[in-house]
Amino acid sequence: MNFGPTELIIILVIVILLFGVGRVGKIGGELGTAVANFRKGMTDASRDNKVEQSE
Repeated sequence: MNFGPTELIIILVIVILLFGVGRVGKIGGELGTAVANFRKGMTDASRDNKVEQSE
């Protein structure tokens, strides 16, 4: 199921109406932090596996 630009704009407007602009911004910031932490964890895990394999 593909969403076009029109559908995404409609969904965004509905989300803003439900939660408000401030809450949507806060959720976006929290989501960005979570993704950054996930990527950092994946990088650290990959690095740890390389160290264990070389020993």
